[in-house]
Amino acid sequence: MSNALARLLEIAPVRGEPCRKDWGDVERSMGVELPTDYKELIHLYGGSNWDDYLYVLEPGCPNPNYDLIEWAKHQAEDLEALWEFEAKPAELEVEGSRVIPWATTDNGECLYWLARPDLDPDQWTVMVNEARGDRWEHFSASCTQFLASSLNGELQSGILSSLFPRTPHEFRRLLAV
Repeated sequence: MSNALARLLEIAPVRGEPCRKDWGDVERSMGVELPTDYKELIHLYGGSNWDDYLYVLEPGCPNPNYDLIEWAKHQAEDLEALWEFEAKPAELEVEGSRVIPWATTDNGECLYWLARPDLDPDQWTVMVNEARGDRWEHFSASCTQFLASSLNGELQSGILSSLFPRTPHEFRRLLAV
């Protein structure tokens, strides 16, 4: 278990059964291996809402609005169309680089992994894209490091809502709608 995941457990102890996934099927469906810390996050928390603002996507999420596989497919298509009119972030100019969504917010911001062909998925970092705008932020952190550091106030984003995080923290697993 990563240090970041241990910090998340202190912030929001897990209630309920662990989520079991066939990661081989998920990764084949997505065409990419996913970071270990994300798999551990999903195993413990599943698709989840943090402080009534940030939604962690889950493959096969009981709430289909937050299915990782669907989000990844649609975001890739949407971004390719968008970049015909807007400049790509500099981090994506490296040949073969791409972003893969792992979370979203109730305002429409999207949190991505910056996936580079020369990096193991466990070395991917986080990029945040503002809703309805062309601003991007890059953080040298894994998804669980980003989430834990955001929740405890160590990490600040100029894009995410100034009302995030809340105190006390609220966590809930996403359920079928």
